[in-house]
Amino acid sequence: KACVLPENPASYRVVRKKSYLFNKAVAQVLIDRGFTIPTIFLTGFGTIPVTVRAMKTGAYEFLTKPVDPDRILQAVSEAMRIAEQNMATSQEKREMTLRHQTLTPRESEVMLLAISGLLNKQIAAEMGVSEITAKVHKRRVMEKMNARSLSDLVRAAERLNIANTRRR
Repeated sequence: KACVLPENPASYRVVRKKSYLFNKAVAQVLIDRGFTIPTIFLTGFGTIPVTVRAMKTGAYEFLTKPVDPDRILQAVSEAMRIAEQNMATSQEKREMTLRHQTLTPRESEVMLLAISGLLNKQIAAEMGVSEITAKVHKRRVMEKMNARSLSDLVRAAERLNIANTRRR
């Protein structure tokens, strides 16, 4: 059977009895679509191989029946907290990606040179422009990337997987 998932999988729940394979398939579909919501498996047949397979597909918790209802509530509460953190992090990264896409090619070049640790005059020499022009480009990069300091810019580059390819 096909499984249609909503845009925000954290806003629904899937319940299906006696079907580990279905749950595993749902977990894999979520992973394939880039969703990072914690998955809780609840089963009546929790063998070690089944648990290992569930954990490999990204299970946050694996509970075996009978289980204390308070333990289920605790697991759901923890999973929801983690899901909220993951969504906030994903949203922040999407916003950062959009900000990075607003950089001109020249500003992108300045960003790479700046995160490599070059001073403004070194950036200017590398680009063949005046130091004032390099400072203007760097200021625009900082503004567009919403970075208050060079360390903020370096952290943004790390989050965007922009490698510091320049070796000094």
